[in-house]
Amino acid sequence: IRHKSIINTKKKPNQEIIILCIGSDRSTGDSLGPLIGYKLKKAPQCGFYIYGDLMHPVHAGNLQLYIDKINETFVDPFIIAIDASLGREEHIGLITLGEGPLKPGLGVKKKLPEVGAVHITGIVNSSSNSNHSILQTTRLYLIIQLADVIFNALNALLISGNILIITPKTIA
Repeated sequence: IRHKSIINTKKKPNQEIIILCIGSDRSTGDSLGPLIGYKLKKAPQCGFYIYGDLMHPVHAGNLQLYIDKINETFVDPFIIAIDASLGREEHIGLITLGEGPLKPGLGVKKKLPEVGAVHITGIVNSSSNSNHSILQTTRLYLIIQLADVIFNALNALLISGNILIITPKTIA
């Protein structure tokens, strides 16, 4: 499974793991990140620090503030950035996992700070000239399906021992 090797090759042994779930619950298509953050915070064994959920979303308006807060709190953290993305019609429902920073806001032409050692995106709809309205009309069912798969994959990493299991940690 490729996601295990990416995370293992990039993470240093004592690095704190930060899951940064980006998006807004005010737009169905952009709610993937906050929904995953919500699910992770409710999990009984959570070996990550989690930023971004349904109650306290990390979005375009406060992303830099959260990045600054993380960098002030942690020394050289290992950040896994999660966000929704737009893509081609035939890619809707796919999940991407990659090394390097996430480029949030790209699909809606916003210039936001890049973040993450690893990024995960769920392709929630097709890209068009009206990406803001496309995000508003994205089906909630698809968002929930993608959130379940990403949540289960992160939990599997904990259970498999590829990431050190530590006591639950969350920061609002």
